[in-house]
Amino acid sequence: STFSLLFFFFSLSLSQDQPLLDPTEQKALYQLLNSLNPTIPWPTLFPDDLCFSAPHGVVCDYYSSSSTTQQKAHIVELNFGYVSDETPNPPCSPNATFNPLLFTSFNYLRKLFFYKCFNNTQNHKPLHNLSLPPSLQELVFIENPSFVSPLEPFLNNLTSLKRLVLIGNGFHGELPPQIASFNNLEELTVSRNNLSGEVPASLGMLKKLKILDLSQNEFKGCVPEQVGNLTSLLKLDLSFNGFVCKIPESLKHLKNLEFMDLSFNLFGNFGVPLFIGEIPKLKEVYLSGNSLSGKIPEIWENLGGVVKIGFSEMGLVGKIPSSMGVYLKNLSYLGLDNNKLDGPVPEEFGLLEFVDEINLENNNLSGRITFSKKVGEKLKLAGNIGLCLGNNNSCSENGGRLGQINPCKITDVPDAVVFNGVSLLLFDPLTLVLVSLLFFFTGF
Repeated sequence: STFSLLFFFFSLSLSQDQPLLDPTEQKALYQLLNSLNPTIPWPTLFPDDLCFSAPHGVVCDYYSSSSTTQQKAHIVELNFGYVSDETPNPPCSPNATFNPLLFTSFNYLRKLFFYKCFNNTQNHKPLHNLSLPPSLQELVFIENPSFVSPLEPFLNNLTSLKRLVLIGNGFHGELPPQIASFNNLEELTVSRNNLSGEVPASLGMLKKLKILDLSQNEFKGCVPEQVGNLTSLLKLDLSFNGFVCKIPESLKHLKNLEFMDLSFNLFGNFGVPLFIGEIPKLKEVYLSGNSLSGKIPEIWENLGGVVKIGFSEMGLVGKIPSSMGVYLKNLSYLGLDNNKLDGPVPEEFGLLEFVDEINLENNNLSGRITFSKKVGEKLKLAGNIGLCLGNNNSCSENGGRLGQINPCKITDVPDAVVFNGVSLLLFDPLTLVLVSLLFFFTGF
């Protein structure tokens, strides 16, 4: 039809006006795709200009030359490794090989993403002799254990970085002091590598940093006080390392912090930091696995937004503050298990409407459990031999962890029967008779 013919010529004219991808980049991209997955005929599937018709995850942008007004297309994003149907990046084969063209052919690259592409740990891919383009703003390597390199030389000249995400790779060595020159960095996530050494104090100069995740490495020494200078920080995760000393008091300056995980380090006998109560936007806090000891402090009044607390295996002693049930209105998880806490389970925990789990296992808690079935099903109380269930307790039918608690005997009930303000359980039988006669003749 006439309409179809007009549409064809219109589309053709658009494609002719479209700036073409630099031929060097087009050729390099075909080679790169083939090295990642040689089972797919890339030139056959994508025979045209790769900026006009490209695999998902390949993104171009257009630049004008300084000597002419004519625009040129260049690749600015490369994303490899199938993630999901929503992000179907070019899949990497089990025999994927690393192509150095990646480091030499894409001078306009702003984002590089590899997800589960290099899993053969017997075939290491040393990267420290290669230089990424200085234009790079996002570098994301997730679950590529055969990427093995010292971290410091790998980061040379990447001062434009906004996101550095290296999760589950083989990077080793120390966090380099030059990281402080990455003035635009907003996320530094290097979890589950083999990094070690002390964290440089210069890290505190990254004023735009919102996410700092050094978890599951082999860092040691003290956490620098300068981390408290990162006032834009939303997430701080230093868990599963070898940090010692005292948790820095300077962290109280992180007024925007929502997530803090310092669990499973070697922080010593300094107690739960009181400054936690001064971080108003905190939603999750985890200190489990540190020998902090001491009592749970009364710091909860201004922390109504807290959703999750992990204080397991910390050597905590004393009673559980009832104020936790009063002020932590949005709490969904509370882990206080495997400590040395004593006394009763606060009745105020019954006020927590959104709680999914309260784990109090393996402490020295005692007394009578009086929670409703709805709340009782959320409690984990095994390993507290002093606890018992009241006879009228509606949660005693629960077959879960609470079901392991024995019913209370009469002698277990802490509330004595009171007669005219005097507890009859305080007296022996003879005294009871005398008291009864006294009441009869005096008219009390």
